[in-house]
Amino acid sequence: MKKIILLLLLVCSLSVQARGKFDNTDTITVAKDGSGQFTRINDAIEVCRAFMEYKKVIFVKNGIYKEKVVVPSWLTNIEIVGEDRDKTVITFDDYANITSPVTGLPMGTFRTYTVKVEGTDITFRNITIENNAPKLGQAVALHTEGDRLAFVNCRILGNQDTIYIGTPGTRLYFLNCFISGTTDFIFGPSVAWFEKCELRSRADSYVTAASTPKNQKYGYIFSHCRLTAEPGVTKVYLGRPWRPYAYTLFIYSELGSHIVPAGWHNWKDYHDPAGEGIVRYAEYGNSGPGADVAGRVSWMHQLTKKEAAAITTGNVFSETDWIPAK
Repeated sequence: MKKIILLLLLVCSLSVQARGKFDNTDTITVAKDGSGQFTRINDAIEVCRAFMEYKKVIFVKNGIYKEKVVVPSWLTNIEIVGEDRDKTVITFDDYANITSPVTGLPMGTFRTYTVKVEGTDITFRNITIENNAPKLGQAVALHTEGDRLAFVNCRILGNQDTIYIGTPGTRLYFLNCFISGTTDFIFGPSVAWFEKCELRSRADSYVTAASTPKNQKYGYIFSHCRLTAEPGVTKVYLGRPWRPYAYTLFIYSELGSHIVPAGWHNWKDYHDPAGEGIVRYAEYGNSGPGADVAGRVSWMHQLTKKEAAAITTGNVFSETDWIPAK
């Protein structure tokens, strides 16, 4: 009997070792000063088990973490939480025109990310993600490919192409975030809801460049957001289409005086002027000096009250069991 008990204990011990000491619901702490289990965010992500059914929290203490963070596609149910939104910073400085050390060629837009999220059911909270490259080309701070991603009380900072939401059909939710950039600083084909966010324009340019697929009902929804600008910025468009069926809606938002009367721009490189009606740009119930629709382009759609009532997270995300993070 003793031999059997010892054998069972050995098997259990080996099983625990195989799973790894971080394969549990405990919080992992990352700290620059060495007071946590890790000093780098990527190292904490690396020890998380694939396809977790439970939530794993990675708590990041205040500090500046210069690293290109990747949450791979086999990770789920991870929440990365900063100690203080303004003092917990993930940063890098790659940009499109920089020479790649691997190929010897320009890096290109889609490798410049500071944070890349490929996993599903991932949340970032109370943290800053920035690309602090000089204004020498596209420089992505946040690049997403996963589904059901939430960003709560975050700062996402950059210049051109700050946020690339890059996979059609994937769903993202941004709540109480501060997002800054110069040109097309929110772009890509995903479905994304921005609630109570501030969008800060840093140059006379364009806020969004959606590339919504033709068969995708929704693209970007900005609800109860504030559009602001840095001093001297006076001519900003709400969006221009990166692809012909771009969908962008501003609803119940405050639009600053930097928003041009026309509101929207027809990017002729990607959109035939003869077919302006296929772009899906809309507004409803906005306020502020930039919200006057009298001078808007003719192909912008003003929602009806009934149409506006149908704009809910449940309808947009087509999801009954995913409640975006609070």
